[in-house]
Amino acid sequence: MNYAANDNIQIALIGSGGMGQGDVRDALLNPGVKIVAAADIYDGRRKKMEESYPGIFTTRDYREVLARKDVDAVIIATPDHWHARISIDAMRAGKDVYCEKPMIQKVEEGKQVIAAQKETGRIFQVGSQYASALSFHKIRELISEGAIGELNMAEAWLDRNTALGAWQYSIAPNASPDNIDWDRFLGNAPKRPFEPIRLFRWRNYVDYGTAIAGDLYVHLLTGLHTATRSLGPKRIYSTGGIRYWQDGRETPDAQYGIIEYPKSDTHPEFTFLLRVNFKSSKPQEDFGFKFIGSEGTITTDVRTVTLKRQPREKAPGYTVDTFPRQAREQYLKEYLKKYPREKVTAANLNTNSEKKFVSEVDAHRLHMSNFIEALRTRKPHFEDSTFGFRAAGPALLCNTSYYENRICTWDAQTMTAG
Repeated sequence: MNYAANDNIQIALIGSGGMGQGDVRDALLNPGVKIVAAADIYDGRRKKMEESYPGIFTTRDYREVLARKDVDAVIIATPDHWHARISIDAMRAGKDVYCEKPMIQKVEEGKQVIAAQKETGRIFQVGSQYASALSFHKIRELISEGAIGELNMAEAWLDRNTALGAWQYSIAPNASPDNIDWDRFLGNAPKRPFEPIRLFRWRNYVDYGTAIAGDLYVHLLTGLHTATRSLGPKRIYSTGGIRYWQDGRETPDAQYGIIEYPKSDTHPEFTFLLRVNFKSSKPQEDFGFKFIGSEGTITTDVRTVTLKRQPREKAPGYTVDTFPRQAREQYLKEYLKKYPREKVTAANLNTNSEKKFVSEVDAHRLHMSNFIEALRTRKPHFEDSTFGFRAAGPALLCNTSYYENRICTWDAQTMTAG
């Protein structure tokens, strides 16, 4: 269906937690967008949606949302173990999909989502906003222009020092089997007695979440792939542990990754280093990204991009002090003939230079606007199921590496784990 500029696009939310409600608010900032339905297995969040959007239809069962003819598109913001199943069901029900990252919980689900998108022709966009962040598009331009020479390494880090940053989310005081559909929450996860901490802090448990790698590494990989146009890495290793948050979690609160990328048409071979720490000494969340090349560096905190040019010295230098006098003089004569001393001029006095680029556009809102635009034009954003899997697959292999204490391999062309 093609929507005219003044046509309403009617959306529904599946998974009405903090991320999902935030996504709805961003969607409604776009003209002609209306929220008509919401699903959540906790009645309290259904009530909150009804309070926020009077007249909205709510249900515990997402399939009732997909059956509604007045729903054009759905936002999927459930725990990770439901992402692939609901995405596939939604596309087959004729709905366009905005699925929060990571789009899958298990690597083997990736090609199933890709197949469903191809089979149905629906718009599918992963909710990892670094794919729309203007900073990474600026970095892509700079790298393509050779601003830092040949890329040889990239680094990314995210440090947090708060309970909420470590996923210690509030547990509803009225949580009970009466107002929570526990079996529906578990889905295909192992059956277990009612335990509300597993619902409200689901990121801490391997049955429902994807740990630091799925929650945060996937953002970093999305930014990297957007900037470098890479299809993905070849070798992955990750380590870490539970360093501070001894709260019964099964996932690390500090995790580190070393990911190696092969040479491609768009970039040379390079290494990507990742660090996430949930007990940092810094008072504020600290995010950073650095691209290191042979002629300089690019850094970003998403809002600001800084380019530092540091051209490589043409002359390699010399270490001749240990040579005898005759050999030293002969070496220096030949060296200065090949590398004559450059005369200092106004043009080369300040060889090192720094440039800053600032974006005032909120990446979350821009990413959602790109989704709404894709619904109207039927031209999908590039962060579709294939792009999403190219980021999610390697991210999830970081978990495999961590839990199995081994190096993992990834074929970026076939999107297959070794």
